[in-house]
Amino acid sequence: MQVKQSIGLVSVVVRDYDEAIAFYVDVLGFTLIEDTFVPEQNKRWVVVAPAGSEGSHVLLARAANPEQQARVGNQTGGRVFLFLYTNDFERDFRAYRAKGVEFVREPKDEPYGRVAVFKDLYGNLWDLLQARSVA
Repeated sequence: MQVKQSIGLVSVVVRDYDEAIAFYVDVLGFTLIEDTFVPEQNKRWVVVAPAGSEGSHVLLARAANPEQQARVGNQTGGRVFLFLYTNDFERDFRAYRAKGVEFVREPKDEPYGRVAVFKDLYGNLWDLLQARSVA
């Protein structure tokens, strides 16, 4: 039998569930997949995904202690953390900019596609990327 694996969730440490949902859903246009309270852990299981996504989803994980709080907005030491693929770069770039998303690197054509870097509400860096078609 062939091994089949996939990455289902990527955890993003957030300060507050509701402000994170507002950013990812209202600003970036993600879909709220699940928001379930887990009473025995006094936390919520909050999952969002890019519109139309068939791949990985994002788990919004509220920082629960000082060590986790220190990681909010800096999960990768200043490197790009996540890569948001799109089928229409210009549409999404314009929409995000109109909603106040801060881009720290302007659009650029690279060998792998058109890309710009933006910050999420906490400062984590994301690539907005339209991959180059392979002929």
